[in-house]
Amino acid sequence: MEERFIVCPYCREHISILLDTGVEGIYNIIDDCEVCCRPIDITYGVENLEVIALDYRTIEGNEF
Repeated sequence: MEERFIVCPYCREHISILLDTGVEGIYNIIDDCEVCCRPIDITYGVENLEVIALDYRTIEGNEF
């Protein structure tokens, strides 16, 4: 697992997320913001047990 820090695309608070780096590939997960509790769509790539790409965005319909 690798901890990364991002800015929530909804409330703009700095939060941490945990990404599984055990298997190489591209993954898509949904994780809730620990501050505002809205779902964040997270896509990331793993190579050599390290995160090599990270993208995240809101999920349509969950904005204010």
